[in-house]
Amino acid sequence: MDFIKQIPVEFVNFIVVVAFSLLIGLEQRVHHPEVERKFLFGTDRTFTLIGILGYVLYIISPQNFSTFIFGGLGLLILFSIFYFFKINKTGDFGLTTVVIALLTYSLAPLIFTQNRVLVLSVFVSIIILTGIKKNLRLFAKKFDSKEFLTLAKFIILSGVILPLLPKTPLLSGYDISLYNIWIAVIAISGISYFSYILKKFIFPDSGLLLTAILGGLYSSTATTIILSKKSKEFAGKYEVAAGILIATSMMYIRLLILAWLFNIKIAGTLASSFLILAVISAIIAWVFYQKNKDHPQQIFVENIDKNPLEINTALIFGFLFAFFSFLTHYIFIRYGQSGINILSILVGITDIDPFVLNLFQNGLKEFNIQQIYHAVLLATASNNFLKAVYAWIFGDVKIRKPVGIGFGIIILISIIFFLHIR
Repeated sequence: MDFIKQIPVEFVNFIVVVAFSLLIGLEQRVHHPEVERKFLFGTDRTFTLIGILGYVLYIISPQNFSTFIFGGLGLLILFSIFYFFKINKTGDFGLTTVVIALLTYSLAPLIFTQNRVLVLSVFVSIIILTGIKKNLRLFAKKFDSKEFLTLAKFIILSGVILPLLPKTPLLSGYDISLYNIWIAVIAISGISYFSYILKKFIFPDSGLLLTAILGGLYSSTATTIILSKKSKEFAGKYEVAAGILIATSMMYIRLLILAWLFNIKIAGTLASSFLILAVISAIIAWVFYQKNKDHPQQIFVENIDKNPLEINTALIFGFLFAFFSFLTHYIFIRYGQSGINILSILVGITDIDPFVLNLFQNGLKEFNIQQIYHAVLLATASNNFLKAVYAWIFGDVKIRKPVGIGFGIIILISIIFFLHIR
């Protein structure tokens, strides 16, 4: 250990510069086939020497960077000449290799002056971006103008509108503001947007189960309706039932994530029951899926990856969030816990997210943990009953029995939890 402490930091940094530069150069050699290398100015040895040159010129005058800047300008002139002849010879305007060379040249001052995490982040970014050129091109083909518009909408929702909204209560006696409402809108939109991105860009050709998992993150109710309608086209009744139940399993995960974002105490109280319900839903789904082996088929489902970031949808959600906040407060004042329980059951036949998010964000100001637990449990159980009804109405006759059995077990366990934890 004493020997290691005596090694000069300059020597250690030199070894790091050489190693990083060599790896970047090797990546260039691997990434470019033999035919393309004649249009490069170098690979492993050249990039290693560029890194060493940057180190030497930096260490000569680390105070004012004068020699380092002068050397960088010289390299820039050489790279410009190379780039000019490359364009004339190949017609390729790509600057990637030149930029990577300049970054390699800058490793020394970066290592000496910046945090190690930043240095490693820069190095890893260079390696990854160099190696995924083809994947990036395939990824870019999936983008259209709508995707950039969707991203712009999310940035507007979270980065522009939110900071402008006041935190003062809308009405005296009600601890709810425009800021609180919009935080809820961003939370639910963010999870839905994440599911949308995964479905469209990472798993575009996913089968039914994976599609149902991603759809459950977006909306288990919408997924249930879509899969139920799809059941009329396929012979495997158990596979569709498995998809509907795995989407419901993801509903519990999504609600736990939202609870954790807004109130860790509520999340802790819900965690055990919701995780058990999620696991049981997933187990039932897997059992049904295994029963479908006699009818193997790949079911592709459209519309589950529908763009979730519509401004009108966000405004409606915000309105419902405010409405349920006022309604919950009024019913609790007038009818107490029994009134809230009845409201939770009735909410299950609509969109439970605004009601549940209101409890997560503001519930502890009026209710205790037990009351919130019961309300959320009843709302999810009621919503599961509604999904069973949807499957019965929109689905083929063949899926009614397995879906009924699955939801019956989940609702029964929810009732047991409700009666047990008083």
